[in-house]
Amino acid sequence: MAARIEHLVTSGQFSLDGGTWDVDNNVWLVGDDREVIVIDAAHDAEAIAEAVGDRRLSAIVCTHAHNDHIDAAPALAERTGAPIWLHPDDLPLWKQTHPDRLPDHWLADGQVIEAAGADLTVLHTPGHAPGAVCLYDPGLGTVFTGDTLFAGGPGATGRSYSHFPTIIDSIRDRLLALPPDTTVHTGHGDSTTIGAEAPHLEEWIARGH
Repeated sequence: MAARIEHLVTSGQFSLDGGTWDVDNNVWLVGDDREVIVIDAAHDAEAIAEAVGDRRLSAIVCTHAHNDHIDAAPALAERTGAPIWLHPDDLPLWKQTHPDRLPDHWLADGQVIEAAGADLTVLHTPGHAPGAVCLYDPGLGTVFTGDTLFAGGPGATGRSYSHFPTIIDSIRDRLLALPPDTTVHTGHGDSTTIGAEAPHLEEWIARGH
């Protein structure tokens, strides 16, 4: 049985640097009828657990550690027994939300996370956050970009732990090198493709955001 992608939108708040904003987050599930991975356990552990259903949740993968992408991860892990994966460079951000609960495993660039026939390759793409990662599955023709790349440009870099030149390098070197027809599933908002975004790189650099 081939892996499939399921999509859930959860709502909550993003807080950093003393500000708080209402946000809608994309939660992605990759798997089949027996086993599934959750990418970014945002806001609502109960709703995500309902989407998982009676399948085995083999991993909760965090694209980065801003609170709106990880706030439900410990509760979901406790409920399902699934381990939480995060890139170690985002540990300072993680501790702002979960000071008493560490992730279970560290993500590494080039690592492959397997579940239900899906092979998600970890691409370390810092810039929006130091430990930001994207997850690429050539078999599914899809990359999950978290807040690194959106429909219309790079993720925000105006707050702590972020850096605009770094995110541009990550997008240019790691993401735009993927096949143009690769679907881009983002952390917020609509999906896009690598081919739709690639022509706009110089515009983004000129705008500087």
